[in-house]
Amino acid sequence: MNIAALPRIDEHSTVVAADGGAVWHALGETLEQSFGRPRSARYARLVGVVDRTASGPRPLAEGSAFPGFRVADAVPGEELVLVGRHHFSTYALVFRLEETTPGRTRLRAETRARFPGPGGALYRLLVISSGAHGLLTGRLLAAVRRRAERVR
Repeated sequence: MNIAALPRIDEHSTVVAADGGAVWHALGETLEQSFGRPRSARYARLVGVVDRTASGPRPLAEGSAFPGFRVADAVPGEELVLVGRHHFSTYALVFRLEETTPGRTRLRAETRARFPGPGGALYRLLVISSGAHGLLTGRLLAAVRRRAERVR
């Protein structure tokens, strides 16, 4: 998948009072926990995602998958690139970690997606334009921050 060709949807960030290694570890655990829930699997089946189950190497690395996403690239402590597709969208979620000061890391989540056809347009309206995606992404980043700050 050519991620750069996907239109940019949004970007959210948070600063975590932990080093990049702790944030990386917390990111992997939080993603596995968040998308490993039964409701994630149900949603994955409903919209027809390609990757519906957890598979591949753990901790997350290139080739790992969980409902809705496949790891396209992983540079521990720096960048995690997730890709996916379903009936209504082709998408990427790119997490970038940057040290801001010693012991503090900015975690950014950039979303890119294409929503083809009338079904894609409706899906975009329901998920992106409604603010649901932004809310859920913010909650995900906050969960990573809390987890990383707990273990430092």
